[in-house]
Amino acid sequence: MNHTHAPLVRPFRGLRPAPEHAQDVAAPPYDVVNTQEAAALAEGKPLSFLHISKPEIDLPPGTDPYAPEVYAKGAENIARMIKDGVLLRDPAPRYYVYRIQLGDHVQTGIVGGGSVAAYDANRIRRHEFTRPDKEDDRVRQIEAVGAQTGPVFTAHRPDPALAEVTARVTGRAPAYEVDLAGARHTLWVVDGEADIAAINAAFDAMEVIYIADGHHRSAAASRVAAARGGGDDAHNYFLIVSFPADEVQIFDYNRVVKDLAGLSVADFLGRIAADFEVAASDRPVRPDRAHSFGMYLPGQWYRIVLKSPPGRDAPALERLDVGLLQDRLLGPVLKVGDPRIDKRIDFVGGVRGLEGLQARVDGGEWAVAFALFATSLEDLMAVADAGEVMPPKSTWFEPKLADGLVSLPLD
Repeated sequence: MNHTHAPLVRPFRGLRPAPEHAQDVAAPPYDVVNTQEAAALAEGKPLSFLHISKPEIDLPPGTDPYAPEVYAKGAENIARMIKDGVLLRDPAPRYYVYRIQLGDHVQTGIVGGGSVAAYDANRIRRHEFTRPDKEDDRVRQIEAVGAQTGPVFTAHRPDPALAEVTARVTGRAPAYEVDLAGARHTLWVVDGEADIAAINAAFDAMEVIYIADGHHRSAAASRVAAARGGGDDAHNYFLIVSFPADEVQIFDYNRVVKDLAGLSVADFLGRIAADFEVAASDRPVRPDRAHSFGMYLPGQWYRIVLKSPPGRDAPALERLDVGLLQDRLLGPVLKVGDPRIDKRIDFVGGVRGLEGLQARVDGGEWAVAFALFATSLEDLMAVADAGEVMPPKSTWFEPKLADGLVSLPLD
């Protein structure tokens, strides 16, 4: 289907570091570090983007991160970095090609302005609920600094036209390469008219693209645009990096539960045997397929396999292991309520490995851990296409995008 009447993604006049400052500016995303970690990372680094994305680090310890003076400090910091020539504005609208390499994994995407109108029309498609308090925070941050500074990670179905432009651009020297948290981040500027037109056309021909990570940033951008009014101004777009779906890496997002809801280990194992085949293992269990789980109780790993999984023709949402584990075990046996708010459950990103799960239980604070098979991007897209919402903490994307390499000013 051709959507040339309605832009999906457009180039924009990026705000980005002068090349000699790129390494000092680049920072991890604002939402993967807490205030203490951000302060430690920015120690002795006055140009770190954390002074803009986590400005409470420049205020007295204990300052509420949602206090008005925090947003004001972020505004002051970005204004100073622009005045000092640390951050420079591109003279004309551009796209950017962004490559991240983590170990052997490489993914290469396009940085552009996602259309808020397309988001509101569900062509930039979501799969998660958002929390109003987190949305409010992002709205205030965007308005205070006058820019979209946190990129939204999106995925598109592989597209030959985009791949061709990407290959051509990445054959040239990049604007910069920076190292951050063990990954290499490389950015190229796309300023040729033919390349820009080709990217516009490729995105406009797409039915949809999918939000992988960044639902609160997207929702906040929509609210900012609504408050400022429609049209084609910069505030009607938000900062996205869109990767081909076949290059995106999703890790498992695992679970730990505080207690066995009053059951002994023997009673717990007996209860779950009704729905799962349970087999003890002499080594850590990483599931190798859907509907199979690793489970760790103090001193012992198990493989548990769902006896009657939903069929292949069941709706995508009903096939998700995160939901099946909740509905068949965590809820009925362990009495875990809404995982969004129940304090007896916690979530461990797969990047921490099975050792991370085992350590939580062996530490004594958690009674049982579950290792899941990673949700596939195909399943995520199918859930989004059905207009459904994924269970909380279904996906862990790695590597994370950097903050600060390019921002989208609202003017």
